[in-house]
Amino acid sequence: QFALMVFRDDCYPTDTSREQLNTEASIVHAFRTFLTTVSEDEGDDCIQLKREQHVQWLKKALECLPRGFSSLDASRPWFVFWITHSLELLDALERSSLAPAVGAFLAKCQDPTGGLGGGPTQLPHLAPTYAGVAATYVSGGEALKALDRQTMYEFLMRMKNPAGGFVMHNEGETDMRGTYCALATASMLHIVTDELIEGVPEYIRECQAFDGGISSEPGTESHGGYTFCGLAAAAIIGRLDCLDVPLLLHWLAHRQMQEEGGFQGRTNKLVDSCYSFWQGAAFAVLWEAMRQQGVEVPEHFWMAPSSLQMYVMLACQAPNGGLRDKPGKNPDYYHTCYSLSGMSSSQWGPRTTDAPSGKTDVVGAPTNVLNRIDPFYNVLATQSVAAQEYYRGIRGPGQTEGAGYAKFVQREEEMLKLQESMEG
Repeated sequence: QFALMVFRDDCYPTDTSREQLNTEASIVHAFRTFLTTVSEDEGDDCIQLKREQHVQWLKKALECLPRGFSSLDASRPWFVFWITHSLELLDALERSSLAPAVGAFLAKCQDPTGGLGGGPTQLPHLAPTYAGVAATYVSGGEALKALDRQTMYEFLMRMKNPAGGFVMHNEGETDMRGTYCALATASMLHIVTDELIEGVPEYIRECQAFDGGISSEPGTESHGGYTFCGLAAAAIIGRLDCLDVPLLLHWLAHRQMQEEGGFQGRTNKLVDSCYSFWQGAAFAVLWEAMRQQGVEVPEHFWMAPSSLQMYVMLACQAPNGGLRDKPGKNPDYYHTCYSLSGMSSSQWGPRTTDAPSGKTDVVGAPTNVLNRIDPFYNVLATQSVAAQEYYRGIRGPGQTEGAGYAKFVQREEEMLKLQESMEG
């Protein structure tokens, strides 16, 4: 069966095709090794997420990161987000004790003129700004009060490019990461304004490539991370109309690898577990945005959830905890976060009136189920709803969470109430 799905190089091998074949071989080996070590009597429960090992590995990192990560000192808010979000997905985050510490640290990363740097006293930058705000959602409680919304808005406006996008930092580059980080940050803090989003839909439209994916900037190659960023930014402000949706859906659906089960980030590139979220969760965002437009959407997310989960659990789990890009790589906090996030998105189907919690599709043992994410921000859905209630009470005139995101939250709250009434 595996032989039927193997990559074809059309009798013209290249470095790229050889690397693809080697990657496929390593993953098939992982699958076959699993099959030869279990018996038919064990059933599906033999496929297990190594929850305890991952939790211990992550909790250890909260106390002290390995020395090898010192080169990423400018990514400290990211580490807070990657680690705490992974723990909340695994239902192992102790929020009551963590929230004050997270809030205090992120406040130190906040620049007096707005925005967060990669660490205390560092240059404010949109990437750690998004990560830090998302981390306050993860922690909740006191952490939500750590950031200054007024100076944050002023920072976002300074980062705004007249062409419609956003620069990542003062005198920095403009690309689709900036657009998502700026709009997701503004949406989470309820500081979206007409002034902030002016020109954004047009910029996103210019970045959609001929094949349907979205690129970093106009005229460049489609990429999974930038596609999620552009799609989610458009969906947050309720402007899916700026994209060619059928072409986008076609491109996304063809990024799931036939043999490996995971996603690649670009055409003719290797599978990578981080795209379990960047590509996989894009389907959930697209489904909701299409629903808001009145399009008849299916009761699924146009991808193969079982194949993705098999790839993550059988090929990407490190024996002592943590998840990796693919076999042969070392585990790290980035891939752990986005592997688990994508796996969560694949496990929970669309919410419907018949199944307000969403139909689940969990591979292996029932304990493999992860907590459900909000695909727009990549935090737990329950944390997102709770934070929305807080920010609604303090936002000013003309400030919103974004037209599209407001409709998403409204429906989430309706489905949660329906779920409670059905369970009661």
